[in-house]
Amino acid sequence: MTGTSRRESGQATPLYITAVVGLLFLALVFFAFGQADVTRNGAQSAADAAALAAARESRDQFEDEFLANILTPGYLDDIFGGDFIGRVYGCNAASHYATRNEAELLGCDPTADGRWAFTVKVRSKESMGTSIIEGTDEKHAETTATAVVEPLCTFEAAEQDDNPDDGGDGDAGEGNAGPVSPGELVCDGGRWDIDPGNLDLLPDMSDLFTVRLAED
Repeated sequence: MTGTSRRESGQATPLYITAVVGLLFLALVFFAFGQADVTRNGAQSAADAAALAAARESRDQFEDEFLANILTPGYLDDIFGGDFIGRVYGCNAASHYATRNEAELLGCDPTADGRWAFTVKVRSKESMGTSIIEGTDEKHAETTATAVVEPLCTFEAAEQDDNPDDGGDGDAGEGNAGPVSPGELVCDGGRWDIDPGNLDLLPDMSDLFTVRLAED
């Protein structure tokens, strides 16, 4: 090997080492950010699950109130006409689902924007992990999610008989008439006549109301 070749080889070695060190550093940086993204994504999944659980719990527990008031005039118009905000507390299940997804529930509250919805905030149980990024070993991912309850059906009120036929005897049948059906529920799965004597035949709450994550 000539002197020139030896000199060129000696000059190339530090450059090679520098390049390898630089690549290793970049790899560590990408790994650190990737680890942080995994933690954040896990926290977001936990928040989504907790929010959906809160909304479902509120919807399902609303059934007793719904059946108790279903014959009240105007009640179904409000519920299926978009003017109803459910007020049944639904945050008991949120903590359970956050825990199942390796997160801690920091808050769960009904929204105050006119929707039947719940917003939750969670924090990951695991930290971002030890890395070259200072402070990540003690930093936990925090994120929020909102889930809403929305009607799947519409209500069609029954036609009112303005000229009832009493058969010529104003006293005939007086006091024998039972509650009258307020109308029908029209859903994707069909039409259901609201029979006051058979309210147990109405669709389940999951057929009447959907639960979804809010996009905003």
